[in-house]
Amino acid sequence: MKSGWRLQIVIDPVILLTINVSTTMKLIRFILILLISNGAYALPKGFVYLQQVDPSILQEMRYAGEHNFVGRPIRGYKTASCILSTQAAMALSAVQRELKKHSLTLKVYDCYRPVMAVADFAAWSKDSGQQQMKQEFYPNINKRDVFRLGYVAAQSGHSRGSAVDLTIAPLPTPSSATYIKGQRLIACTAVYNQRFRDNSIDMGTGYDCLDKQAHTYNVKPGSAAYHNRMSLRSIMIKNGFEPYEKEWWHFSLAHEPYPHTYFDFAVQGK
Repeated sequence: MKSGWRLQIVIDPVILLTINVSTTMKLIRFILILLISNGAYALPKGFVYLQQVDPSILQEMRYAGEHNFVGRPIRGYKTASCILSTQAAMALSAVQRELKKHSLTLKVYDCYRPVMAVADFAAWSKDSGQQQMKQEFYPNINKRDVFRLGYVAAQSGHSRGSAVDLTIAPLPTPSSATYIKGQRLIACTAVYNQRFRDNSIDMGTGYDCLDKQAHTYNVKPGSAAYHNRMSLRSIMIKNGFEPYEKEWWHFSLAHEPYPHTYFDFAVQGK
């Protein structure tokens, strides 16, 4: 490589850098530092960060932290980022535009899920220990049955990049409780004003509640929660998603671009 040549790098749609580099190694180091500092990460073709498509959609990526049914960050979740196929992200943005007309917003809990994360769930389910989150997330079932009962899949649609776990929150959005490891846990099936104070509207149970009360058509949580579930279901179907009846929060893009491919790249970057 000749020294002293000029290179233009676009690091953002509105930022253009022109640099002089003298050696190959200096150029490589510069680009790596630039990408790391900018939070960039090269996603596989056909995938995008939801934040870049619609930054107004709230994100609370539970598997990147400790407030989930396992009680720790799940393998493969290096950052709390929602990654989806481009088609799924665009469809969610269409849902968001409709909701905002009614002073509501989407809030996502999980998006693309690596195969390694599904394997982590499987290993957890076979371990008789690690039950520190039972009281909140699966108070009425045995953890070894989460796959058999259909709450976690051996091959997850999330790994195809077009499935999403989500809810609806009001605008302006109230503050949400902060989970502190070791805090007293309340069952996800408890009434709205008693269980973990999420900032979403009442859906009858908390997110990832591995219980029959989380089934979409279960009326036990009450009429208000049932109405909210039906509203979420309706607007998601209208915009091209299919619901999963055992989890009111789970939807998959009907015409997903990778129906037979299960990806295993880590969730990282923006």
